[in-house]
Amino acid sequence: MIAIMPMPLVSYFATLPHGERHLNPGAFLFHQGDAVTRLFLVVEGGVELVRHQQDGTTVILQRAGEGAIAAEASVFSTAYHCDAVAIAPTRVVSAPMAEVRELFARSPEFAEAWARHLTTEVQRARLRSEILTLRTVAERLDAWVAGQGQDLPAKGEWKSLARQIGVSPEALYRELARRRAS
Repeated sequence: MIAIMPMPLVSYFATLPHGERHLNPGAFLFHQGDAVTRLFLVVEGGVELVRHQQDGTTVILQRAGEGAIAAEASVFSTAYHCDAVAIAPTRVVSAPMAEVRELFARSPEFAEAWARHLTTEVQRARLRSEILTLRTVAERLDAWVAGQGQDLPAKGEWKSLARQIGVSPEALYRELARRRAS
């Protein structure tokens, strides 16, 4: 799911010292277990946070598109609990986490903007959780579309959509074909 960072957070991010990275599709921004040293803002492209399950499947924890912070829940963690993988040609800027934490201490306005951002992310996580409890592919797809307030993504992103709603790509393709036929 795509999360757009509120403008006040973008302006705060711009005040921090930052660097830039370019990632090709499939490249890792960070790995599970890496130390949390930087906060990442996706400028172009997108990053998925994925956790690998014991049965070999993956679960998408976040899909950070343009304007989103990747892994904002890690701000006060010492290590990442998932991998971050570029899903397209991606450009991110990053700020040292120590600087971000210092900004919390000196700016109540930033802390409030951050809290508002996290509130939105919690709402999105709850929607995703609700989607995953639905029994059929059709119900999950309908809930995803309603939650996004938009149409289906482009055909090249259907496999990712299937992972987001917790179904196999084949099951999603069958549902989409059924809908086209009706």
